[in-house]
Amino acid sequence: MHVLIHSLEHGIKDTLSLIPFLFVTYLIMESVERTGQEKASEIVAKAGPFGPLLGAIFGVFPQCGFSAAASNFYAAGLVNMGTLIAVFMSTSDEMLPILIAEKVAPVSVIKILLAKILIALFFGYLITFISKRFFKKQQISLDEYRARHGHDCSEDGHGIIQEVIIRTVKTLLIVLVITIALELVLETVGEDALRSAMTNVPVLGEALSGIIGLIPNCAASILITELYLSGVIGSGAMMSGLLVSAGIGILVLFRENKNIKENLFIIGILYLFSVTAGFIISFMGISFI
Repeated sequence: MHVLIHSLEHGIKDTLSLIPFLFVTYLIMESVERTGQEKASEIVAKAGPFGPLLGAIFGVFPQCGFSAAASNFYAAGLVNMGTLIAVFMSTSDEMLPILIAEKVAPVSVIKILLAKILIALFFGYLITFISKRFFKKQQISLDEYRARHGHDCSEDGHGIIQEVIIRTVKTLLIVLVITIALELVLETVGEDALRSAMTNVPVLGEALSGIIGLIPNCAASILITELYLSGVIGSGAMMSGLLVSAGIGILVLFRENKNIKENLFIIGILYLFSVTAGFIISFMGISFI
């Protein structure tokens, strides 16, 4: 009982301290999204060979709505698979607001964002090259197939302040639950034991983090970020989970693109690329904070 009470107190205290930072961050983000997301989506859709480059750059902004737009464009044949993968791997979802709210040094945040852009860019163009070099006929057939299926991008209809409050409250609730649960685990299992299990076994941390990241919900990116900031997982595992965490983009892909085998292939290579990148980061001892 004492452990539970302590975890509740710790979780509530930490969560309340995030309110002003999350609200201001979401206010800025929402303003940018409403003025720039549609234009950015149009640019990427018309980018041609520069699709993976622009997808990796625009995707890094904390808005899973962009990954949803990319899925819609892919289903309609407006962007290729390389561009879609670049957007998915670059998408930050709720990572950036959490890093800002937790007062992570700006240079560390920039390093994480740049790493995501570069990794997304590399694998985006790799898929583009492989598709054109070895699967040209199949890609043409898939483009024709997807062109027969329409797509739509729906708006939530909320005013900016209402949307900011909704996003802030939603994130706070998720952070509260995750913080309490994490505190309970650390108190019962032990921080050293949990960190050892996640970091000492090769690839295990990256693989598990990647599985968590596949959950099409902002809770996934919040959990991975909090685990990293708590020292439970390392930079490689953190990057694996955040690279694969495309938010609702994955759900939109399955809703709009009727080729289930193709969708599963995309998710498979997204996971493989993300875990591989995370393992390389761990192996090289790269640290962002």
